[in-house]
Amino acid sequence: MESSDSRVVGVTPATSRLRSGILGHVTDNGRTARPKAGAATALGGPEGLGRTDVNRRQRWPVTLQEGPIALRPLRLRDAPVLRDTRARNAEWLRPWEPTYPEMPLRTTGLTPYVAMIQAIRREARQGLSMPWSITYEGRFVGQLTVGAIVWGSARSAQVGYWVDSAYAGRGITPTAVALAVDHSFFTVGLHRIEANVRPENRASRRVVTKLGFRDEGVRRRQLHIDGAWRDHICYALTAEEVPRGVLRRWYDGASSGPSEEGGSGPGSGLGPQGPNGGGDPRDPASPHPGSN
Repeated sequence: MESSDSRVVGVTPATSRLRSGILGHVTDNGRTARPKAGAATALGGPEGLGRTDVNRRQRWPVTLQEGPIALRPLRLRDAPVLRDTRARNAEWLRPWEPTYPEMPLRTTGLTPYVAMIQAIRREARQGLSMPWSITYEGRFVGQLTVGAIVWGSARSAQVGYWVDSAYAGRGITPTAVALAVDHSFFTVGLHRIEANVRPENRASRRVVTKLGFRDEGVRRRQLHIDGAWRDHICYALTAEEVPRGVLRRWYDGASSGPSEEGGSGPGSGLGPQGPNGGGDPRDPASPHPGSN
């Protein structure tokens, strides 16, 4: 398990890349790709998405980074640290974690985690999800998945995420979500992203609200969490609403840099392997549709 370091400082907002409106991501070959504003429109049509080998390489697998915060593809060797981090944060995650009998928070074996990672990596190869580990200064601190991807005329997905309680309040969650959404819109060619958050999860609601997600109403008894079927608020964002990118817009609107995220738990609607819904002050994410 990777240790936490209370001396780690938060994120500094306005870099030269952000001022110029260009957000970079690092591809598998180590090069930085820079999507242009409005690229979502160019990639949005069925004939426009993935027309070149370069586009395919840039979509997935890919590592995204802003300052000390990075999203890198979830890998099998993450199983031990994933298990240990979730076990250490069991009480922090429990109120927002979708019921997932195959991988209880207190499990001690690695098998369920290896199986989960294998399953979501298969989904990623099929173009149905993008599962990332969240790292802070190179240390594993959480998980974020853009999952439940629907192609065709919908081109939609859901985002779920969670972050180690030891790292809450450092701007990690909103930065990670913004990086993932910008990549989904401008490089992958998705059109709509949802985060489903429990009404009680005020911290996660703050995360998606500050990033510009719209409140589209309550989905009654959407997910089974902590012993009961729970209502979730559906927050959504479309590519047309953020032509310059979510991260750029958030930084432009912040007077003194990223504010404390308050966390987000696995209640995003996706579960440990996919989006589970918007989080809480504890940022847990899962691979199923939704956001706590």
